Amino acid sequence: MARSGTNLPRVGGYNQAVVLAAIRTKGPVSRVELGPLTGLTNQTVSNVVRRLLDEGLIAESGHAPSSGGKRRTLLTPRADGAYALGVHLDPDAAVIVLVDLAGSVLLSRRFALPRPSDPTEVVDRVARAALRLPERAAIDRSRLLGLGIAAPGPIDAEAGAVVDPPNFDGWRRVPLLDMFAQATGMPVAMDNDATAAAIGERWIGGEERADGFLFLYMGAGIGAGVMLGNHVLRGDSGNAGEIGHAQTEPGSRRCDCGSNGCLGPYCNPAALVEDLFTRHGAAAARRMELSGAPDAVRADWRLLRRAVGAGDEAACDVVRLAGRRMGQAVRGAVALLDVSRVVLGGEALVGVEQVLGEEIDKAVNTTSVARALGGVTVEPSLIGETAGAVGAASLVLHGRYAPGWRMLTEVPG
Repeated sequence: MARSGTNLPRVGGYNQAVVLAAIRTKGPVSRVELGPLTGLTNQTVSNVVRRLLDEGLIAESGHAPSSGGKRRTLLTPRADGAYALGVHLDPDAAVIVLVDLAGSVLLSRRFALPRPSDPTEVVDRVARAALRLPERAAIDRSRLLGLGIAAPGPIDAEAGAVVDPPNFDGWRRVPLLDMFAQATGMPVAMDNDATAAAIGERWIGGEERADGFLFLYMGAGIGAGVMLGNHVLRGDSGNAGEIGHAQTEPGSRRCDCGSNGCLGPYCNPAALVEDLFTRHGAAAARRMELSGAPDAVRADWRLLRRAVGAGDEAACDVVRLAGRRMGQAVRGAVALLDVSRVVLGGEALVGVEQVLGEEIDKAVNTTSVARALGGVTVEPSLIGETAGAVGAASLVLHGRYAPGWRMLTEVPG
C-alpha cells in the first residue's frame, strides 16, 4: 500500500518522509517514478529530492536504461545518511547494536545480566556500553539520531515505563525511557520487544514487507507485533500483540494473568525444555546433554535446538507440539487482522523456525477462508536473531523518517 503525500508547503517534513520511504522501498528509482509512487507533483518531488540530497540521506546512483529520450538519474538511500543505537533487554541478557540507514548492523554487543537485576545498574551498564559503539565504528556523530529500547511488556507508553515485566524480579514500574535519556543524553524511543521487532522487519524489509504482516516473536517469552501497511498496530494502551494470553487448550501451567489456558506458559524455552523431560524422560534429555537445572534454561534450549537440527525425534516432537499451540493462536489472529503473512523471529526461534513454521502453516492454511483468499505465507524473519535490538534501532529511524510516526522523545537541551 502506497503512502500519499500532500502538495501543501507547510508539511514539507512529511513529504520528505514520504519520498524517502518510496526511495527506500522501491529504489533505485527516478524522480519521474516518484510522482506516481507518492502522489506528489513533479515540482514537489524535485524540491524534496534536492533537500534529501543536500542532507546526505540519498544519492544519485547511475542512470536508468534509455528509452529514446534523456536517461533518467536513479536515486538510492545513503547507508551513512543516519545511524541509530538499539538495545534489547531480555531477562538474561542485553543486546546492543549500531545500525545505519540501510538497516545494516555495523557493530553489536551482547552481555549477560544478573538475576535478579537492579534497573539502575542495568541502565548504567547498558548505556555506557551503547555509547562506546559509535566511537568504535568512527561514525559521524552528528548523524547519530538516538537510542531505541526494546523492552518486555507490558509497558506504559505515556509514561515510558515497563510495568511488572515477567521474569524481571522487582521491576514494578520502571521509567526506562527517562532513565536511558538521562544516562545517554540522546533522544530515546521505546516499545515492547515484539512490536519493535515488527517495526524493524518493516523498515529493513523494504518492498518484501510493504504489506501487512503478523510478527511472532519469541525470546524468554512469546509476543506478537502487527504491521498493517506502513502502520504499526499499538492498541489503546500500547500493548497490542500480547498473543501469549491467547486462549488455547487448558493445561496445568498457570499464566501470570491467572488463567491456565494461555499460550505463553507453553511456548517459551523453559516450557519446551520441561516438555522434553515430561514427554520423553531423562534418557532423552541425557542424550541431548540437557541438565534441566533452573539456571541452565538458556544452555538447555540451545542444545535442544541443536538436536532439532540433527533430526532428533524427541526434540522435534516438543517443538512441533509448541508449533501446533502457536498455530491455534496465530490462526485466530490472522483471521481477525486479515494479514497475508506471518513472520517468525527472535533469538529463541533460531534453528527451529522451519519446524514451527510447518505447524503454523498447517493451522492457518487449512481453513476455507484462508484457501479462498490465496493462503497465508509463513516465513522466517529477514533480520535474524538480533530482531529485538535491530527493531529497537528501527524505532528511531522509523520515527524520524517514516511518514506519520510520533514515538521519538527528545531530550531537553
